[in-house]
Amino acid sequence: MPEPGVAHSRLHFGRKNFIALGAAALSLALGYWLLSRGSTTVAPILLVLGYCVFFPVGLAL
Repeated sequence: MPEPGVAHSRLHFGRKNFIALGAAALSLALGYWLLSRGSTTVAPILLVLGYCVFFPVGLAL
């Protein structure tokens, strides 16, 4: 039984989670950097991948 007043998380991140979340962070950083450089094709693709694929997968694994 958990101690009173102590919150316990039900999320248990493993290696796969951190790899997917790292890919999301890298994709987002690169996407925003390319967007600042004027890219209108690759940057949005990386941003969508980061927000809609890698980040949810990182949380769901």
